[in-house]
Amino acid sequence: MQPLDYTTLIATCAELKAEWLPARLEQVYQRDRYTLAIALRTLNQRGWLTVSWHPQAARICLGDAPPRTPDTFTFSQQLVHQVGNLALVNLEPIAPWERVVDFQFARRPGDPILWHLFVEIMGNYSNAILTAADLSVVTAAYQVGQQQSSVRSIQTGQAYEPPPRSLNAAPSLAESLESWQERVSLVPGALKRNLLQNYRGLSSALVAGMTQAAGLEAEMMSDRLTPSDWQRLFERWQEWLKQVDQLAFQPGWIAQGYTVTGWGMVKPGDSLQEILNRYYSDQLNQQDFVQLRHQIQQRLSNLLKKLNRKAEDFRQRLQQSDQADLPREQADLLMAYLHEWQPGFKQITLNDFATNAPVVIPLDPEKNAVQNAQTLYKRHQKLKRSRAALEPLLNEAQAEVDYLEQVQVAIAQLETYRTAEDLLSLIEIRDELVQQNYLDDPDQRYRNANPSPSTHFLRFQAPSGYEVLIGRNNRQNDELTFRMAGDYDLWFHTQEIPGSHVLLRLEPGAAPEDTDLQFTADLAAYYSRARQSDQVPVIYTTPKFVYKPKGAKPGIAIYKQETVIWGQPGRVREEEGERGKGKGERGDLGMF
Repeated sequence: MQPLDYTTLIATCAELKAEWLPARLEQVYQRDRYTLAIALRTLNQRGWLTVSWHPQAARICLGDAPPRTPDTFTFSQQLVHQVGNLALVNLEPIAPWERVVDFQFARRPGDPILWHLFVEIMGNYSNAILTAADLSVVTAAYQVGQQQSSVRSIQTGQAYEPPPRSLNAAPSLAESLESWQERVSLVPGALKRNLLQNYRGLSSALVAGMTQAAGLEAEMMSDRLTPSDWQRLFERWQEWLKQVDQLAFQPGWIAQGYTVTGWGMVKPGDSLQEILNRYYSDQLNQQDFVQLRHQIQQRLSNLLKKLNRKAEDFRQRLQQSDQADLPREQADLLMAYLHEWQPGFKQITLNDFATNAPVVIPLDPEKNAVQNAQTLYKRHQKLKRSRAALEPLLNEAQAEVDYLEQVQVAIAQLETYRTAEDLLSLIEIRDELVQQNYLDDPDQRYRNANPSPSTHFLRFQAPSGYEVLIGRNNRQNDELTFRMAGDYDLWFHTQEIPGSHVLLRLEPGAAPEDTDLQFTADLAAYYSRARQSDQVPVIYTTPKFVYKPKGAKPGIAIYKQETVIWGQPGRVREEEGERGKGKGERGDLGMF
């Protein structure tokens, strides 16, 4: 993940100062253990400022509004108590080439500064510290004791001390080419390493862009550069310093991240704030997506192994109960031929009443014939009772297996992170599993008896222009089938195969073409467990013939008066592959 370097920090501070100061601090919400959302209101606008001290994504930029869930973090509550409704009158780095920004609060512009919020953008050592006007620490996102760091402690009541300064040289426009080249090439090594080790304010991404703009490689050895190479690189160096000095930046997107210098830009950005918010949100969402998906997959795999073993055990015991009549028949034979029994018999062979075939009956030599017959009658009754008890247990276990396999299909379809909706759909699956008691939730953070309607469906357009909606998890499936579906729509699902609910939206009186039905059936087949098959049976019917059994788990439905059509998921796979090659993101295939 690309870190927020000094150049980007200066650029974002310049944008914020020009467009958002002074501003009234109306609200503070802590999204997680690393991120604050601060509501700012100016005379013309209102927005949310993101302040993060995340080890990999520390940043300051305008961001999205926080979710409407309770904020339980004490750091944000202390900030609200101290600086709520005050004016943010200034924000600036505490010193040149230092990635520490001082947010200054007063009652109104022009009044004395009452509070400072120091935001330290320093990788793993990032922090946010609130101090009073005399710079005494009031609270901090991370408090650091003497035992944790002998260099710099951060404790309430102490005087705030800035982080230790770098010993590297500060870049300067006044430095000559000869002096700069001598410093960089004094010890032969890779350009990237030598620049980073000799000057402050640089980052790997900045050096890579600078060297690429000069027609060089960041890993090129310094002793291999020609005088013309040094000249081109020095020109790019001074170009960068002029941008920093004049606050004249060119924010935009590069192949693997973003830039504020314009070097390597493949697409300009409207606003640096928007670029930073989108980049870091996507990067963090992707990390959360991978972690959460792995967690759910592991849990589902373990649960299904246990449930399948339990169901198999029930089936074996039911097979034994299928032989319930055999002990009774043996007991009848034994009672009919009591005269043939002799004391000490361990077994006896008697002819069957109907077939006259010999039947071997095991006996207990300690019991007489009548007692052995009574034992066989009791075994017969026990096996009959076990069937009555085992059948509902097997049905219950199989229903759980069917449900979890349906969830497993939804997880399999969320294969990679593309947009924020992918993570939201995965979170809905997590919440559902928590509510169904398949995942633990000790903090009660994800339990919501009345969740808001989900709208993160996959959306496609059929050949005739009709909208096709696809549920991405059980919650969305229920929303589609039992709340959104209209009387004129058509409901699709793979026949006896776990998969998504698919809805072909139709206007009153509209009649879909065969191509529309086939297109929707192909999608239903693709978004099912049978995705890799050549042909998949898909049923469709009107929503009024789709029912949810009483007490059924989310996503479970039964149907009648259905029509079967064969879906071909391979067509969708081909379109997905072409789309991935062409755009690398959602687009085409009629998706909108």
